[in-house]
Amino acid sequence: MGQRAEFGRFLRAMRARLSPDDAGLPESGGARRVPGLRREEIARLADVSTDYYTRLEQGRHVHPSRAVLDAVSRALRLDSSEHAHMMDLLEHCAESSATPVPAQRVRPALRQLLDAVGDIPAMILGRRSDVLAINRMGVLLFADFPAMPPSERNLTRWLILDQKARQLFRDWKSVAAEAAGSLRVDIGRHPSDPQANQLVGELAVHSEEFRQWWAGHRVAAHSSGAVRLHHPIVGDVELNFENLALPQEPDLILRMYSAKVGSPSHDALSLLGSFGADPTTAGSRAGEFAGVENPGVEHPGDDPTAGNPATVDIMRGAGDDGARG
Repeated sequence: MGQRAEFGRFLRAMRARLSPDDAGLPESGGARRVPGLRREEIARLADVSTDYYTRLEQGRHVHPSRAVLDAVSRALRLDSSEHAHMMDLLEHCAESSATPVPAQRVRPALRQLLDAVGDIPAMILGRRSDVLAINRMGVLLFADFPAMPPSERNLTRWLILDQKARQLFRDWKSVAAEAAGSLRVDIGRHPSDPQANQLVGELAVHSEEFRQWWAGHRVAAHSSGAVRLHHPIVGDVELNFENLALPQEPDLILRMYSAKVGSPSHDALSLLGSFGADPTTAGSRAGEFAGVENPGVEHPGDDPTAGNPATVDIMRGAGDDGARG
């Protein structure tokens, strides 16, 4: 019932955020006992019976038709990301908590790609936003993920719990809330992932903001966007990012950050790259950029990054104590 219950909680959270005015309904007069719309109001908007919709929220009816789901989605004013998340929750209702979650791998060709874009920050993210690989510029701009314990090499965890991330992102609250929303999407797709549930528990224990975002069932799945940073070395930087899907590895994305050529932010990135290129400069630590890997991970053939300081591969598998998959 875990995923079925989560489906019901999601519907209730989406219902609670709507007002009669949002849904185009007349005010009924009198105080409402619960925030948002009533179940019977959503049922009426979706053209289903109140009993049927109630069973949906209670997780007692997990095989609704696509037409009904589309109608409920419209009634709840779900955007495309929220609608997709609702469908994920239903699709994976039958998954067993015993279902093994395979370890993720980064192919040598992908690590070579990170080398090829070495003048811009780039990383490969896996399930739960685990940082599986990152290039030198990514380390210089954000954080030294290879130096972290394996269980902490996670972008969402770093964003929410690390004070340096709060200082780096000028719009930290919106960026961190979006990361929490992306984590919820991931868990909707992989409800049997124990490492994901462990991560949620850790964030909930240590972050009041995260508890509020999680309780609101925020969903975020953006393939592109922009960030504003205040870097301790090069100052203010504004970057665009793109999340590039990898068809052969559907749970991996390549995230790349860039700035408009000739802009102050582009100049700042160039300065940061030259700073990190000097092995005598504090923070460059070139020796740490040579293929940091989980010893349990197997790669066919020779390691293409051997001796190349551009790529930091920090994949983790069963061989890492405490690693998240």
